[in-house]
Amino acid sequence: MLVHRKKKSSYQVQMPLTSLIDIVFLLLIYFLLTTNFMVDEGIKIKLPQAKAAAPQTEKVITVFVDQQGRAFLGTEEVSLAELFNGIKKMIGQNQNKLVVIRADRAVILNKAVKVMDVVKAAGAGRLCLATEKEF
Repeated sequence: MLVHRKKKSSYQVQMPLTSLIDIVFLLLIYFLLTTNFMVDEGIKIKLPQAKAAAPQTEKVITVFVDQQGRAFLGTEEVSLAELFNGIKKMIGQNQNKLVVIRADRAVILNKAVKVMDVVKAAGAGRLCLATEKEF
């Protein structure tokens, strides 16, 4: 009498990938959301581009100049006389305080230079013009 053994179907062990894929997608979403929270204060302007731009890390006084040449101290529009008084008050006794001029790339150069002159006359020891890094 011949006895034939039935062949068992071989089961392959599979790792459950569903939870792993969920975790990878959650991490991806987390990093995408957290990298977009870099908020720039002030008014919306398009900065000129430069290849050698470097980020500023110290506390600074920021003056914005929009396309029409209007000056803003923070988010408040100010005249040149008010800008002079405001900068003078913010600088106080610290003559080495850095003042950053963030002028729109479409502004007429003469208007941005007038703002720079007012800031320099108010006693700013260091003055720089903000740009964004060109990619």
